[in-house]
Amino acid sequence: MTPEEFRAAAHVLVDWIADHRTRIAGLPVRSTVAPGAVATALGAEPPGSTRDIASLIAELDRTIVPGITQVQHPRNFAWFPSNASLASVLGDMASSGLGALGITWQAAPALTEVEEVVTDWLRQLTGLSEQWHGTIHDTASTAALVAMLAARERATGHGSERGGLQQAPAPLTVYASPQAHSSVAKAVLLAGYGRENLREIATDPKTYALDPAALDAAIRADLAAGLRPAAIVASIGSTGTTAVDPLADIVPIARAHGLWLHVDAAMAGSALLLPEYRWLVEGLDGADSLSWNPHKWMGTILDCSLFYVRNPAELVRVLSTDPSYLRSAVDGAVIQYKDWGIPLGRRFRALKLWFHLHLDGVEAIRARLRRDLANARWLTDQVEQTSGWRLLAPVPLQTLCLRHEPPGLVGPDGTMLDGSALDAHTLAWVEAVNATGEAFLTPITLDGRWVARISIGAEPTEQADVEALWRIVRREAERLAAPAGATTD
Repeated sequence: MTPEEFRAAAHVLVDWIADHRTRIAGLPVRSTVAPGAVATALGAEPPGSTRDIASLIAELDRTIVPGITQVQHPRNFAWFPSNASLASVLGDMASSGLGALGITWQAAPALTEVEEVVTDWLRQLTGLSEQWHGTIHDTASTAALVAMLAARERATGHGSERGGLQQAPAPLTVYASPQAHSSVAKAVLLAGYGRENLREIATDPKTYALDPAALDAAIRADLAAGLRPAAIVASIGSTGTTAVDPLADIVPIARAHGLWLHVDAAMAGSALLLPEYRWLVEGLDGADSLSWNPHKWMGTILDCSLFYVRNPAELVRVLSTDPSYLRSAVDGAVIQYKDWGIPLGRRFRALKLWFHLHLDGVEAIRARLRRDLANARWLTDQVEQTSGWRLLAPVPLQTLCLRHEPPGLVGPDGTMLDGSALDAHTLAWVEAVNATGEAFLTPITLDGRWVARISIGAEPTEQADVEALWRIVRREAERLAAPAGATTD
């Protein structure tokens, strides 16, 4: 494809993307295709000839779009927000169009230095102190793995430089809340600690935040048993309930025992853009690393995850490589981000943030976050004021965990009469909501029972969409709970 052919095709594609965003609210939120339908439509044989952009766009509409759950839909309330602001889409296009090779500073000086600048801009915008230094990973999962690798090496006195974990004098242990994201457990496994050495620490029964006293007791018990505690992962905005682990109480425990403290704020980190939410990370300066994802609530298109550390030298010692073909005269005078993470080749992800911050502006982003928080408070009020509905966890941010509790399954005093039937009812009405195509939410288990989880924060979601969701949820739940032959409004 020549530059002129690209120009013509790109204009067609950009027009299609803009049209898609304008019509997305009219599409079913959850994909309705059957397993294998997309693969079958594409065909088993590779293309034998070229096609024009118009025919590819037609197949996008016909085959690809129906096979996507529309997370940019204004009534997507599932998982966490995965926004893709069009301003950052332009940055993604610029990154791909430039085709920069980010292996060292010398390979693309601008790639390194724009990343250095924008991560520091976001450090300032989120109120972090000057001791934090940032880089961009693909996801918080990778950040968690890097943190666990650094923690492992600190705990073993850099054992990888000798015989690795096979020569460690004692098993290493890691501590986290059972509310922590599944990527934490995966990072622990991939870093070689072993599943048996991940400790799930008890949480407060009301807030679901990690209990510092239980954490300290678990560490002391492992030390007494001859084990070597290595790391703590604190969740700021846990995946299920957005629980906030008490950093200010966890930091002294980590410091007393010499443990690496990683703070996972993948979704909630966006709230730090709001000065009134900086309480979420009170005590942060005593931690070792922090990750949060602009590609969630903030809205910079995937993939764009920030990873901050207080001492980059600890990363460099663990992750650096120095092949002769990558050496240059500037080594030691510049940041080499290849030594701050796992991959050697890196995309120019910083351009997505650069475009997003410049074209949308931080004040517009802050206004949208405050809108989402206000919408969550509105829905919280509706649930609390409506008979037969219950919130199962606090709502510190924009995610609600709720349950419909019809008579016969739950008593007037809130006593659960038939837990299995209540679980079945919850799963049934959540699926009924999703099957309408009008909205999408996800159930989770909490204290061993199914609850509905509503996460507010898609970029186009306004209060009218939340009001519509509440009507749909009540309609479907109350319809399924009604006795045979009864009618509901």
